[in-house]
Amino acid sequence: MKKVIILGCGGFVGSHLTDRMLASGEYHIEGWDISFDKISQHLDNPNLSSHQRYIDRDSTFEEIEPYVEGAHAVISLAAVCTPAQYVSSPVKTIRSNFIDAYALIDLCAKHRSWLVHTSTCEVYGRTLSSYVPTDNYDNPDLYEQREDETPLVVGPTKNHRWSYSTAKQLFERYIYAHNVENGMPFTIIRPYNWFGARMDFIPGRDGEGVPRVLACFMTALLDDQPLQLVDGGLAYRTITYIDDAVDALMLMLENPKGSQNQVFNVGNRGGEVTMKELALMMRELAAEITGKEKFRDHPIEEITGEKFYGEGYEDCDRRVPDVSKAESRLGWKAKTDLRETLRITMTHYFEQYGREKGLHPSQAK
Repeated sequence: MKKVIILGCGGFVGSHLTDRMLASGEYHIEGWDISFDKISQHLDNPNLSSHQRYIDRDSTFEEIEPYVEGAHAVISLAAVCTPAQYVSSPVKTIRSNFIDAYALIDLCAKHRSWLVHTSTCEVYGRTLSSYVPTDNYDNPDLYEQREDETPLVVGPTKNHRWSYSTAKQLFERYIYAHNVENGMPFTIIRPYNWFGARMDFIPGRDGEGVPRVLACFMTALLDDQPLQLVDGGLAYRTITYIDDAVDALMLMLENPKGSQNQVFNVGNRGGEVTMKELALMMRELAAEITGKEKFRDHPIEEITGEKFYGEGYEDCDRRVPDVSKAESRLGWKAKTDLRETLRITMTHYFEQYGREKGLHPSQAK
């Protein structure tokens, strides 16, 4: 039985990883989070020990330390990762993603424990193509993101959009520093828009504020409000199904030799889509899932990034991962296409939130 520590075990990624690890019967999880609602079915499992604490106090790291020594891996998933918060709460964003978290790296370095850290594809920032007006994405060397080669290009300091990206980037650099100076083994994962059940809250139901794009669009569909396209919906994202992402995480844990001291992009190259295309596809799927043809003509409106998020917003233009390292070192490749990823994810949201408005999939006719 391998002992692992998961910080953020009750979140979106953590809950899916916990599901998979406990199902394997090969792991004992020491899990920390502030809520275990998403893994409540596992709380009586003897292979899960839950610790309900914020991961932002010195006393929490003192509590974690006895478990770090001898652990197969320490998996870091806890983070503030909602674009609206990057702009509205940059101090909280930076504190959460670096200042309150770097002590974990110190702990792992002290015990030379393997730190598996989920970073973000946002560390890449904007592509070089976006600064070459005549390029038009004709040269992959200027937009494809390669873990060990691509420069990290973010906007000016006054644009708070980059508070998350730069905090995550510094966290990565601190990991590398401890590896060089103290021999701490690590694996860094850069997720590309992992989608799936349980990924985000719906405002007015189980959270407040502005969630990420899928939950924003789902809220609009549920509440019969227009889908809002920020700056025309021209930005690209590369969407990856959570089960495929967890496949990659499991392969890393099962293959330390191939995954340690490496950075991996984990994304589905075939899942690239503009936000406008995403909105159109979600309208079609909403009609198919619920049986309500009205969704095919659901209203869409454009809104500026500043009006939607606030002053200091700037977007990544495109995210295209080179995943050759994950393929060669882990034997991993995403299997689920974009439409099926959206169908599974949206069905979950309609099942959880749509019944009161006659939008539950089982009510579709």
